[in-house]
Amino acid sequence: MPKENDFPAGALVMLALRVLQSGPLHGYAIAQRIRTLSADVLQIEEGSLYPALQKMLFKGWLSSEWGVSETGRRVRVYRLTASGRKQLRDQLAQHETILSAIKAVLRTA
Repeated sequence: MPKENDFPAGALVMLALRVLQSGPLHGYAIAQRIRTLSADVLQIEEGSLYPALQKMLFKGWLSSEWGVSETGRRVRVYRLTASGRKQLRDQLAQHETILSAIKAVLRTA
């Protein structure tokens, strides 16, 4: 099972942005959604997720507001902004380009 520091640069940001494309979530729910969608392969630690969310807020890719979780706890809910949607599109395109290049080398080397 890969560790977070084994992720390619920017992967955590891309995954969080993609998960938030489906709708607003609080931090723990973002981590759980990534874990669930990856069949428990990708497990995001709070120590990595929350600093990444703060950077995305600072860059304007996310907005946030206080809400209440399913368990009644006060949580910060993150929402993708228009700038975040553009960033996600750009990162996905870059990821596809790099992945295609890696596949080409693996096929032909």
